[in-house]
Amino acid sequence: MAWATALQPIPQRADLPPLYRAPEVGGRTVRQIVYPTLSGKSVRIHLSNEYGKTPLVMEDLRIARSAGGAAASAGGGARVTFGGKPSVSVAPGRELDSDPIAMDVAEGAPYAISAFMAPDQRVVAWHRVSSQLNYVSSPGNHAADATAEAFRGRFTQYLWVTGLSVDAAPGSTAIAAIGDSITDGMRSSLNQNRRWPDAFARRLAGSGNRSTAVINLGISGNRLLNDSPCYGDALVTRFGRDALERPGVKAVILLIGINDINFAAMPARSGLDCDFPHALVTAADLIAGYQRVIAAARRAGVKVFGGTLTPAALPASRENIRLAVNEWIRSSHAFDGVVDFDAALRDPAEPGRLQRKYDSGDHIHPSDAGYAAMAEAVSVDGAVNSARK
Repeated sequence: MAWATALQPIPQRADLPPLYRAPEVGGRTVRQIVYPTLSGKSVRIHLSNEYGKTPLVMEDLRIARSAGGAAASAGGGARVTFGGKPSVSVAPGRELDSDPIAMDVAEGAPYAISAFMAPDQRVVAWHRVSSQLNYVSSPGNHAADATAEAFRGRFTQYLWVTGLSVDAAPGSTAIAAIGDSITDGMRSSLNQNRRWPDAFARRLAGSGNRSTAVINLGISGNRLLNDSPCYGDALVTRFGRDALERPGVKAVILLIGINDINFAAMPARSGLDCDFPHALVTAADLIAGYQRVIAAARRAGVKVFGGTLTPAALPASRENIRLAVNEWIRSSHAFDGVVDFDAALRDPAEPGRLQRKYDSGDHIHPSDAGYAAMAEAVSVDGAVNSARK
């Protein structure tokens, strides 16, 4: 697996705020930009209709090197087939891999995946915070278009495409980063790949390692213990599907829990209440959740590294939970290793707060510099060696 993302269902109600309204895609072409973190001589595209109630139908699917923005390389790239056929129907709740597509794929380079959708297709699930501009065309099949002319619609989610696998060198593996918005890269720079897993992938490449992929399975707003109307299934529920079942994943870096601590204090909202349920959690509750994740990883033969919860300017009662959780992560030896994100980002003078240079401005999410510091906190030798054992 060279690139991946995780889906979350879109609330199905008539009064959705604009932030949760999906683009119109029926009879149009959707062009999405992805950056694989491994090179290879062929590629497979993984499609998911995990939350669909009707078949996911694509009448034409192509992959090409991106030429910037919505433009693709001349010639329209390679046609993607499924059992030798150019169109595909994915049943509700199912996932599907394409046939291998013979093409050179370069790690770190952008690729445009263009899907001409059936006339009655609609979006019921997405990865909501992509930090990447993607595109939808005017009506018609523009999958083979090299120019950006037809792609006037823009959106910042990922739809249906949840993985890109390459025929990489023997012995290649993948490290999965999974968690909430701080793994997802919330408030990082648009189109710049400044999330911490991106920066970690660049560290690996810069060190000469061209055989370890880094895939990002964070979902903004996600919780360890509770589902959400907007922020996806609880991580204890989605961990197997989203991380352990990905091809080539041998190690996982887990960072989650701050939303579990915070959402109990969020005010209930009429209409769409994304923070529901407003469940109170204790440090013991979170530790029990981590232990469930660790046990699942052990059964799958996957190493799991625990990330300490980063400073979030919390009031004392919630800060005490964060500190207790971090103490357990550091001292329990329950994980295969620890990534001390908290130590990397905290202000030495006020340890409950982010350093100013690492604060994006909301006192919770790191800046681009903060995400880079998180990537530096990951032990290349520890994570990579664990993924190879």
